[in-house]
Amino acid sequence: MTDTFRLDGRRIRDIPSLYAELDRVLMPDEPWQLGESMDALDDLLYGGYGVLARATGARIVWTDHERARIALGVDATRAWYQGKLARPGLFAAGPAQAALDDLDRGAGATYFDLVVRVFADHPEVDLVLD
Repeated sequence: MTDTFRLDGRRIRDIPSLYAELDRVLMPDEPWQLGESMDALDDLLYGGYGVLARATGARIVWTDHERARIALGVDATRAWYQGKLARPGLFAAGPAQAALDDLDRGAGATYFDLVVRVFADHPEVDLVLD
């Protein structure tokens, strides 16, 4: 049986609020919260944490996803990459700069697009954009 969970796009105003919403829906009983990273999201979707650890299958309906798409769009993504570039000891500057250049040319993926890609890498989790 597949469990259904609902992410509320109205709650997502920026990258931190995305992870707060993921925590609210998928990690309600965990004593810790997800870090704001794609790696943390990827780990969560593998199913070892939160409600997904107990689910035999998962369907995640992302309501009002267009609001989230706008909130996690070019501006938020640019700030995210610039934050990576400001911390060269933690992040590789080359890939971050190349992604930022792509974004500035209108060809790069937004943070929203990247999140959807992470979900797509987990066929056992059905993401429905509603």
